[in-house]
Amino acid sequence: MSSENPTPNNTESESDAQVLIQRPRRLRRTPALRRMVQETQLTVDDLIYPMFVMEGEDQKVEISSMPGCYRYTLDLLLKEIQQVYQLGINAIALFPLIPEAKKDEFGVESYNPDGLVQTTVKAIKKTVPDIIVITDVALDPFSTQGHDGIVDDNGVILNDPTVEVLVKMAVSQAEAGADIVAPSDMMDGRVGAIRKALDAAGCFHVGILAYSAKYASSYYGPFRDALDSAPKFGDKKTYQMDAANAREALKEVALDIAEGADMVMVKPALAYMDIICQVKAETNLPVAAYNVSGEYAMIKAAAQQGWIDEKKVILETLTSMKRAGADLILTYFAKEVALMLH
Repeated sequence: MSSENPTPNNTESESDAQVLIQRPRRLRRTPALRRMVQETQLTVDDLIYPMFVMEGEDQKVEISSMPGCYRYTLDLLLKEIQQVYQLGINAIALFPLIPEAKKDEFGVESYNPDGLVQTTVKAIKKTVPDIIVITDVALDPFSTQGHDGIVDDNGVILNDPTVEVLVKMAVSQAEAGADIVAPSDMMDGRVGAIRKALDAAGCFHVGILAYSAKYASSYYGPFRDALDSAPKFGDKKTYQMDAANAREALKEVALDIAEGADMVMVKPALAYMDIICQVKAETNLPVAAYNVSGEYAMIKAAAQQGWIDEKKVILETLTSMKRAGADLILTYFAKEVALMLH
């Protein structure tokens, strides 16, 4: 006898629910949908443009190991900075090529108030006053030894005497008009000493971007070509970090923050995404990643061979750094990216 109100077959409906296919592709279907749900967005505001300055006039010299990157004399550097600022790039990091005749064992030229860096900073702030100027605080461009510190007769890098010179360098850069000084030397205690000296000189407004987790990396070769700053002996492993270490990076970051850093950096970036991620999780300060010269050169070389789509790889690479946790990215691709994003 059939029933007018049969019991529904719950078994079948429950089974159907259990095998319901999840379809994340729904949100990938169109460019507009993909943009709407995009989790990480790279913008021009994220970029800091490293730039090289040299003595002389009316010269622009391409760096052979960094295609598309140049050393500029001050007159042409100022024109280039005006262009990059018009593209929306708000900050540059300045690196000097110092003539051999002005180098010595103690980096005295580094704190010369009329030196190349100081003169360049003054001119930039006069010409493009709103651009943020970040200056490098390290001895290697100024040292006959090519090391980031003073070297004793036995080849040992001296920490505390080096810090004394770094303090003088940072103060002279700040007094010239630098907005941010960036100690990249990895000497112990230098951030605290620089902060104390800046405040004593009345430079309370000048920030410190600490190269907190700077590794003894093989990715720096083209940069050292650009500044003729390769070490004349040995390596930098007694002060830059071991590439195998992660916990040590967090220790260095914590020390720099305690000493007064306003921002911290991981260098290099591409092979150290895990470090960027861990540092970001440990601090509320802005975290910078340095997309270094070797990383730049590899992409350029592959693109020249036709092996990759250069523009797509650049954007993917920089976006991955931001996804890992970088708030700011120092990159030689900054101008190219600004043009792409425009």
